[in-house]
Parts: sequence; structure tokens; C-alpha cells
Amino acid sequence: MNSVVLNLEPIAHLSDEQFYQLCLANRDLSLEMNAAGELIIVPPVGGEIGNQEAGLITDLEIWNRQAKLGKVFSSSTIFILPNGAKRSLDAAWVKLERWQALTPEQRQKFPPLAPDFAIELRSQTDRLKSLQEKMQEYIENGLRLGWLINPQDAKVEIYRLGKPVEVMQMPAILSGEDVLPGFELQLN
Repeated sequence: MNSVVLNLEPIAHLSDEQFYQLCLANRDLSLEMNAAGELIIVPPVGGEIGNQEAGLITDLEIWNRQAKLGKVFSSSTIFILPNGAKRSLDAAWVKLERWQALTPEQRQKFPPLAPDFAIELRSQTDRLKSLQEKMQEYIENGLRLGWLINPQDAKVEIYRLGKPVEVMQMPAILSGEDVLPGFELQLN
């Protein structure tokens, strides 16, 4: 099952609050909205990818509990990007100072910022081009480091702010570089 995209612009333009209320009213759906105002219904993932996502979040959270440098978020979190898109990632991290700069209401609802770090894990239902466009959108909105892990093609795409995308054969370890100092993700 692929993502379903609904163009709402002919009849409505949803504000951030209206989109938030729509998500609350449809909790069984995973919804996103792109910068053009199109509503995206994201399909669920299967057991293998769900387990791998859980492992990614766990490794990131364990590092973060020791480093105490930010906040870790799951794929259920929607971020409102500066371009107006409302997107979620498989795993995300926001630097603590940026998180603390948000109001309590902004933290409670969909945070209005791009994460500093993000991971997208391609599932069998994901189109690679769509994920690449999504990662590029995050970079254009302030993401500092992102990994698109593509087990189907045994590749990883590394997105860095202000740099071209680096594509490599599946490495054994990915480094959090200067964004997540000391973080290493083992991909075996």
C-alpha cells in the first residue's frame, strides 16, 4: 500500500490548529501535510520495519540519556516545518536549547521546527523518490543531519545542511558527527 495524497486546496486550506484537530479526530490514521497543502495518508509498516524503527529510536534514546543534549522523538511526532509542511520521521532529535525555546503549548502540540537530526527507514511500501524529496525538504527547512536508510538497495543516503547528499553502500556504523557527538549507529 502506497501513501495516498489528497489535494484539499480547491475546497479548504487547513491552519496548523485545524490540521492538529483533524489528526486528533482521526487517530487511527497517520497523517502528514506537504507545503502545497496536500493531505498525505501514510500507510502503516510491517513487523520487520517496525522492529527496526524501534531499535533506531532505542539506540538514539540511550545515547541521548547519557549525553543529555536534546530530545528524541518517534514516528508519531509531527513537526511543523518553516515552509508550512507538517511532517513526521521514523526517528528525530532536537537540540535541548531549541526545544526549551518553544512555549509549553508548542511542545504539547506539533512542534513548529525542523529537527536537528532525523532518520528515515525505507519500508517495502515507501517509494524511494518520495523519501528523498522528504529528506531534501527537511534539509531546506533547517535539518542539520539526516540518514535515509534503504535496506532494499543496501544503501544509506546522508543529508547534511549545506552539502550534497552522500550515498554509500550499507556501512557497518554511521556516525552522528558533530550534530550528535559520540553517537554511533550499528547497522548490522
